[in-house]
Amino acid sequence: MNAPTAPGLEFSVRDIVAEPFSAAPQLTARLRIEDGSGDPVHAIVLHCQVRIEPQRRPYDQAEEDGLRGLFGERERWSDTLRPFLWMRCDTTVRGFTGSTETELALPCTYDFDVVGSRYLHALGEDGTVPVSLLFSGTVFARGADGTGLGVRQVPWDREARYELPVAVWRRLIACHFPHSGWIRLDHDLLADLADFRARRGLISWDETVRTLLTASGTDGETHAGATAGALGEGVR
Repeated sequence: MNAPTAPGLEFSVRDIVAEPFSAAPQLTARLRIEDGSGDPVHAIVLHCQVRIEPQRRPYDQAEEDGLRGLFGERERWSDTLRPFLWMRCDTTVRGFTGSTETELALPCTYDFDVVGSRYLHALGEDGTVPVSLLFSGTVFARGADGTGLGVRQVPWDREARYELPVAVWRRLIACHFPHSGWIRLDHDLLADLADFRARRGLISWDETVRTLLTASGTDGETHAGATAGALGEGVR
């Protein structure tokens, strides 16, 4: 038998801030939770899906160019510009009656294999990122007389929207990856790249990649294929 849902449970996002001193990139969402049941809440085991809703904001030409790899040409955006999952996160909310505020850690990554990182990287300095937080979980609540412990489910339709300033995300990434980023490469390709660097006597990975990009040309062709060809020539 399924547990009943939690009546009157509402969520809102008061703020999302960057944590500059965390060991890994992290945003923190400050949530307000209101419970209309009137019963003292002992605790909430809260789960959250954070989605980016790209269709809810406009884009300038530079952003459109940067997003082509994700959503295709502008004429396709009516079909491709859809909400996508950014991250999943969890927390435990301490006991309260009526309403409370709590913090939810939002761990971030600058890994370009992650769609959210590629999307955020393509945005300009100004504007916001439309995000939606979808909540689920379990509420442990005592009766109004303070005795007994009941279990309720957070309704699946509980969500909260927020406009995250792009500048907040950029400051977070700049703190952990100043003037840099990283991509993951196949082990064999990385070995070839290291050999190419050694043979050319290049002093840094930046110089190595820049040499390959220069060799590939800037005539509008896709760099990936041309760069792979230049790398193959360099290691033979």
